[in-house]
Amino acid sequence: MTPAGNPAADRPLLTVENLHVYIPTPDGSVRAVDDVSYTVDGGMSLGIVGESGSGKSMMAKALMHLLPAHAKVTGSVSFGGRDLLGMPRRELNQRLGTDIAMIFQDPGRSLNPVVRIERQITEGIRRHLGVSRSEAHTRALRLLDEVGVSDPERRLRSYPHELSGGMRQRIMIAIALSCEPRLLIADEPTTALDVTIQRQILDLLRRLQRERQMAMILISHDLSLVAGRTDDVAVMYAGRLAEVGLTKEVFRSPRHRYTEALLAATPSVKSTPHARLRLIPGSLPDATDPPDGCRFAARCPRADHACSIEPLEMVRVGARHETICRHPLGEAEAVPAVGGERSTS
Repeated sequence: MTPAGNPAADRPLLTVENLHVYIPTPDGSVRAVDDVSYTVDGGMSLGIVGESGSGKSMMAKALMHLLPAHAKVTGSVSFGGRDLLGMPRRELNQRLGTDIAMIFQDPGRSLNPVVRIERQITEGIRRHLGVSRSEAHTRALRLLDEVGVSDPERRLRSYPHELSGGMRQRIMIAIALSCEPRLLIADEPTTALDVTIQRQILDLLRRLQRERQMAMILISHDLSLVAGRTDDVAVMYAGRLAEVGLTKEVFRSPRHRYTEALLAATPSVKSTPHARLRLIPGSLPDATDPPDGCRFAARCPRADHACSIEPLEMVRVGARHETICRHPLGEAEAVPAVGGERSTS
């Protein structure tokens, strides 16, 4: 999607086509990501949601070249018109961290416990931008202020263990933003935080993404955290995309049974106290031997014999809405959006 008045979004910033990530194991190759295609426009945000094990993080790691050495990656990943998968290592090292940055799930593991915060922020600034030590220090102070860290001068002298979990995640955001990336990938950035801090961090990311006009991919298993904070959403299941579209439209009128089940299993502000959530029966298919047809067929109440054996392709069900389903939901069957119709504007 191209935001009005944004020249950087005349063409997709990131284009992923037919991406496969297979991980060899003694029991066979795990199809962690299996033929996934999508685009992210400049200045726009994409949420990627799904259960644990659906391939969300593995896909992000493929973009950042962080997969195990034995992983087999095929397909095409283009960033700004350049092929990321076939890019020379020298150019790749320059782009990762500058043009593309990533925030990981656990800041406690991502930050070096024996190095002061200032060095962890300024090291990348000095290396990639070639500025002086004093200029890097000034930039670090400005970044900490931007991400809401109080008393930034003192925090720069701190070690990670001296900070709270929410503070450490703000430090990680500052590091990711330090070289002004055009694309920010946030992989479950609030997993280890309490609910209040989670929402503060995600609202901060959304604000920074808009102010800086950078693209963002927000990965989460929690649909309620994506609602209202992304322009588009991609629902992933067992290594494949089940549904893609405008976040408001997908949450208001899901067309895939898996999306419907996820929404029904997510707490809503309209839920009554102690209301029982609907569970999704069954489990993910064997990732080394998935069915030829719909990956969700064994858990779907509407599946027929053909669903699990006949290959499927994405079908358009709206102007900016696609799904991969033989029996897509109609308007009358769709469940409402998580937490009501929250605006993404």
